[in-house]
Amino acid sequence: MNNRRQNVIDAAHKLFIDKGYQATSIQDILDGSGISKGTFYNYFPSKGELFIAIFRSFYTKIRHEREKLLIGQDSADIEIFIRQLELQLMVNKQSKLLILIEEVRVSNDEELKQFINKTLLLSLRWMYNRFIDIFGESKKPYLLDSVIIFHSMMTHMSHFSYRANPAGTPDIQIIRYCMNRIVHLVNEVAESGEQIIDPELMDTWFPKFTNQLDACHNDLLHSTTELKKAINKAIPCDEDRRRAIELVDFIQDELMQSDKPREFLIESLLDTLKTGYASQIQAYMETFEESINSCLSR
Repeated sequence: MNNRRQNVIDAAHKLFIDKGYQATSIQDILDGSGISKGTFYNYFPSKGELFIAIFRSFYTKIRHEREKLLIGQDSADIEIFIRQLELQLMVNKQSKLLILIEEVRVSNDEELKQFINKTLLLSLRWMYNRFIDIFGESKKPYLLDSVIIFHSMMTHMSHFSYRANPAGTPDIQIIRYCMNRIVHLVNEVAESGEQIIDPELMDTWFPKFTNQLDACHNDLLHSTTELKKAINKAIPCDEDRRRAIELVDFIQDELMQSDKPREFLIESLLDTLKTGYASQIQAYMETFEESINSCLSR
């Protein structure tokens, strides 16, 4: 990412936290980042797009750090999932993203409200995929219900534990407490066959999000996740595995964060993946490439 553009994102993030999103003007951002109005609009069409860029910057960081925790590990290991969630909560707290989320929720900005709702659904989708890793395909019909309960449980436990003790309960203690409860719940609902929300409905939620998430990005997110799982299982060398995942992440970021993805760069990185690793992960590479072509042709 252009360093100057990132400096604007960092300056705006601080201003939004200190003054509030609504109270921060474009002029405040220009003064805080030392750029001209023309440069600002070259980077961001509006203040709302800058707000979205801030969240994307942090969520990209979270995604990369979560993936690092999985490298060389068993994706079914609940402790790895707990550590991933702890990392996610830590970044959210340090960046104070929840403060911005709450301000948007009570605003009249429907576009940003839609974006916040999208990020929640993306988080639920990631948890759902991780629950499949942990609990297995046989329990898949009951895992979206379980994820929604788990997410609500963590949210409310964090809120009320803070009210009871402003010093705060450690995040990992809350996560582990909720996870211990959900393990029993998953086994119970699977045994009883009870289901409220069919997981297949999840795919119908995403096409409603225009601008911030193109329809092709849903397939890209899924194929990227599956490819990285395959890489973790198929490539024994730590360095080769790390390099392959970095290449996949770079391609995903180029497609999702750039208005004009650099096709020559994507093709070069794909060639590197195919040359070095395709024999071990061929089927997943084909799906990944199909989703890339879909995004490039949109």
